[in-house]
Amino acid sequence: MPYSLYVVTDPMLSLGRSHAEVAALAVAGGADVIQLRDKSASGRELLAAAESIRKITASAGALFIVNDRLDIALASGADGVHLGQDDLPVRAARAIAPDLIIGVSVGSVGEGQRAVADGADYVALSPLFSTPSKVDAGEGHGLDLLTTLCGELEIPVLAIGGINPSNVQHVIRAGAAGVAVISAVISRPEIPLAVQGLKSLILEAKKSV
Repeated sequence: MPYSLYVVTDPMLSLGRSHAEVAALAVAGGADVIQLRDKSASGRELLAAAESIRKITASAGALFIVNDRLDIALASGADGVHLGQDDLPVRAARAIAPDLIIGVSVGSVGEGQRAVADGADYVALSPLFSTPSKVDAGEGHGLDLLTTLCGELEIPVLAIGGINPSNVQHVIRAGAAGVAVISAVISRPEIPLAVQGLKSLILEAKKSV
């Protein structure tokens, strides 16, 4: 699966742009994955946003992942769902949705190994660096843990949290299959340009891995 650049929406950080607007601009710049993330929207609002993003990503050939909400992912025809440690367990989600991509946020090797055993398709080390975009996520875990996870797990390992043009190549060279970003893309005035810049750095770093 193409996980190189994974853009996460957030209405608090998108400069007034809707989830769908962010998704359209991000895929225009070359984002590989869009994740719908909104902690305050109602189920009805989330489904409407998800259905709009599904059309956008399908036309662009990008993956569409819904954060937390397996029901919204299934109802909208999304490609997958991303779960946290306090969400529905991977094993239960896999039983309900055997064909969905299931990703999991992890903060340790043990959590990563459990995610693999339970049927996850990828994990995301969160947060890699400390970041104001996810204030509830705690201190950053750092590149050493990322490298260890990449060596221990047999599925793609992504990283999220505090990633930007100045450090993204270090993240890829540490072994990450890709990076997930929020403010580094959606808080920029020109989303397509921000995506293009990050994507070119990622692809350049992958040549040397």
